Amino acid sequence: MSIESAAAKPAESPETYAPRDFIRQIVREDLTRGKHAAIRTRFPPEPNGYLHIGHAKAICLDFGIAREFGGWCNLRLDDTNPGKEDPEFVEGIKDDVRWLGYEWHDLRHASDYFEVFYRAALKLIEDGHAYVDDLTAEQLREYRGTLTEPGRHSPFRDRSVEENLDLFRRMRAGEFADGSKTLRARIDMGSGNINLRDPAIYRIRKVTHQNTGDAWPIYPMYDYAHCLSDALEGITHSLCTLEFEDHRPLYDWFVDNVDLPNHPELWQHMREAGFRTEPAKPRQIEFSRLNLSYSITSKRKLAQLVNEGLVDGWDDPRMNTLRGLRRRGFTPGGIRLLIERLGVSKQNSVIDYAIFENCVREDLDASAARRMAVIDPLKLVITNLPEGHEETLSFSNHPKDESFGTRQVPFSREVWIERDDFAEVPPKGFHRLKPDGEVRLRGVGIVKCEHIVKGADGSVTEVHGTLDLESRSGMPGAERKVKGTIHWVSAKHGVAADIRLYDRLFNVATPDDESDGKRWTDHINPEAKRIVRGWLEPAAAQAAPEQRYQFERLGYFVADRLDHRADAPVFNRTVTLRDTWARQAG
Repeated sequence: MSIESAAAKPAESPETYAPRDFIRQIVREDLTRGKHAAIRTRFPPEPNGYLHIGHAKAICLDFGIAREFGGWCNLRLDDTNPGKEDPEFVEGIKDDVRWLGYEWHDLRHASDYFEVFYRAALKLIEDGHAYVDDLTAEQLREYRGTLTEPGRHSPFRDRSVEENLDLFRRMRAGEFADGSKTLRARIDMGSGNINLRDPAIYRIRKVTHQNTGDAWPIYPMYDYAHCLSDALEGITHSLCTLEFEDHRPLYDWFVDNVDLPNHPELWQHMREAGFRTEPAKPRQIEFSRLNLSYSITSKRKLAQLVNEGLVDGWDDPRMNTLRGLRRRGFTPGGIRLLIERLGVSKQNSVIDYAIFENCVREDLDASAARRMAVIDPLKLVITNLPEGHEETLSFSNHPKDESFGTRQVPFSREVWIERDDFAEVPPKGFHRLKPDGEVRLRGVGIVKCEHIVKGADGSVTEVHGTLDLESRSGMPGAERKVKGTIHWVSAKHGVAADIRLYDRLFNVATPDDESDGKRWTDHINPEAKRIVRGWLEPAAAQAAPEQRYQFERLGYFVADRLDHRADAPVFNRTVTLRDTWARQAG
């Protein structure tokens, strides 16, 4: 898969943006032909982990298409694997979907349909389409064959319908040990599609389920439950990523042979529970996944990062889980913009992470108010202002949008500036503060460096300078030109804050590629998290949790949703103002 570094389409406003892709074209044609009265989709995650950026594409597609065409989308938790699933993940999934800006028509669980699945399995047995197998898991793999060799029939494949019904009912009653028997579909062990080589339908697992408790000692396999859930819910367009393309013939086989629309006895008991949807055969359409450079989207590996303490939890801002991205300050609008610009196709590719960051920058540039903060402080003393001098200056909250209004910023004789805004021996082209040099202090006037103070180790601890009083706002010299402008925070009024400087979790574009002999965890970026003690103007410290700002000249930051308080501010860097990785690569 190639890395796409310039895939962005021209920006369009939400009012004018009208996605056009092959899936939407199919939906339009189906509606035009009268194939469906309404569009019904679903987003069906397994609740065995938190959602990540890859899921965002499916969410935007499933819910977005339903919204665009006046239909509805269910949120369905495909909870067929107890022991690895957790109610905590269910709540996290619901929270993430809402955060992205979507609401579901119905909240469903595959476990809502366990009785239907069981009855459907009995029907498949009665029709000669399923049998109980005693092969062990190892034997099943051996009998299944390979990509180049056909599978072999199980010695238990020709059991009678009566024997299979008896054994399956006894499996349901809990008579047999875990893993001792499986119910398999009788399809074609010689098929070139391995998914059709008598796949398992049910396995014995005496594990408590988070929704059904200990009611079931057997659980349906994902492929069986997934497609029948779609059919039960009357889903018109079942949207899946490309890895499920080879599963489609199996899904169609299950749906056709169970034939829910013509066998209401399998599901009419659900009417008593308020289920009103008429079953139908869904059309499955596959699309490419969202893969980002410098990222992983394997749930197993994301869980490994958490379990081995390599990150600070599922919502660590270095993680590309939706919870982590949210805590880092990435916006739902920025994520949706990425999905819109990438479009929908069947071609797998890896998208340059810089495209994602640029979408977030674009969204934040319009939506984030401006504030001043200093993250590597150096004191500047303005010696021609009297001791104790302080005043209040008016600053715009957003230079491009007057509707954001203004704020009052305190100014005093001593201010904090960024350490790299001063150079005792300036490099060529340096246009900030230097000995005998001048710079504009944002919103104040022009300051000239007159003197520096050093500590015992020779490092600069203070810079002393004078303010050209004629260069202040409204004075004749205010228009005098100098090449540099720097920001500041009043030392007297500034609020100390913990500033967490986050960056990409991995320092290589393809951390999963272990061809260099290193493990994927060896590519964790040691600079992905740094914590510094900085200073904020008072208005920034008063931010609500999750409030986002552009800290002028530094980047976009967010008040941490858990740890931030007005009296003890904590801000996370979302993204820098510009792409620093491109410069490193160059």
